[in-house]
Amino acid sequence: MAELPLIISVDDHVVEPAHVWQEYLPQKLKADGPRVERRGIGHMKHIGGGVYEQEFDPEGRPADVWVFGDLTYIHKRHVAAVGYSRDEMTMTPMTYDEMRPGCYDPKARIEDQVMNHVEASLCFPTFPRFCGQTFTEHPDREMGLACVEAYNNWMVEEWCGDSNGALIPLIIVPLWDAELAAKEVRRNAARGVHAVCFSEIPPHLGLPSIHSGLWDPFIQACEETETTINMHIGSSSRMPATSGDAPVAVAASLSFNNSMASMSDWLFSGKLVQFPDLQIAYSEGQIGWIPYILERVDDVWREHRAWGGVADILPEAPSTNYYRNIFGCFFRDRHGLVSIDVVGENNVTFETDYPHTDSTWPDTKAVAEKLVEGLTDEQIYKVMRGNAIRMLHLDLDKDHVPSIEPIAAAVPAGV
Repeated sequence: MAELPLIISVDDHVVEPAHVWQEYLPQKLKADGPRVERRGIGHMKHIGGGVYEQEFDPEGRPADVWVFGDLTYIHKRHVAAVGYSRDEMTMTPMTYDEMRPGCYDPKARIEDQVMNHVEASLCFPTFPRFCGQTFTEHPDREMGLACVEAYNNWMVEEWCGDSNGALIPLIIVPLWDAELAAKEVRRNAARGVHAVCFSEIPPHLGLPSIHSGLWDPFIQACEETETTINMHIGSSSRMPATSGDAPVAVAASLSFNNSMASMSDWLFSGKLVQFPDLQIAYSEGQIGWIPYILERVDDVWREHRAWGGVADILPEAPSTNYYRNIFGCFFRDRHGLVSIDVVGENNVTFETDYPHTDSTWPDTKAVAEKLVEGLTDEQIYKVMRGNAIRMLHLDLDKDHVPSIEPIAAAVPAGV
């Protein structure tokens, strides 16, 4: 293997600095907008999704807390975990002072990327949650929309603004209105943004499904502006679980289930036929499960399409649309790479998950080199950066033109 190409990470996270909404909201909304307070924490327990059981105690451990109406969000060490040992990556309340500056400061983030063999990074939100659920759930729509716009302005102008492409903008949209969401996609596409967050399973948020047709204005805007729809595990605020008393490790092991369910939804929705140039991406879902779900959806299409409700909307096997329209990503998934001929060498991207507990920072290069053993140099290029460049429409590597011939679907069309 030649020298590992510089990595483009398609799934990292930013811990928003305390000034974001107090600086970027309209003046009339700042008093009621999100702000940070330092409070003592008495008790905290994760319930599921974005829900925590928590108590405040002036004598308790100090933490920086987002306050937004009735909502309080406590900063926690397992979210801003880099710099701590594995055994220290606990659900411990923390302040910004206890975080590695790269969690919230763009210049420090770029320094951490450089030492980690990473050229560019796409970052998901923290306080707004993975697709902006925080603002969708707020009862005041004017405030919710203003918070979405403020976040995107900060993301484009400040977090990514002076990074010279090292930080790639990823926006959120007002999920309660597909027309408004489309408008926000177009507003940001006009300033060079090609990535938007979305929920992997919208009905879990009380929103319409992609089968309803109600998302079509948003989807059309994404297709027309070459904006990739990025769906992070947990962006439905619900993670797979077996029981209320199962340790969190069970849900963490099963987290790919959300991506698998969502991909099945999209493949049978007809939306990738209706919008053939749309690109969607699954973040932090890994890739080892993809060969079987492609086999299964094609088998269902072949054997059950007449009564399964998809005969009229899918003229070809669903896997055809996967290879043309969908990207997966991984950080540790050797099994998926062994199956790259089926997963698709043109459909795989890589992430470092900075600064979460799954992050491979600062050893990402060594981890990646071990993972890609046995792949060709061209496959390694695609996985580490080439596919991310295509997915995010980045102005990089124009002298390198990789082969992107589509893989034949598992089930021939018309069978």
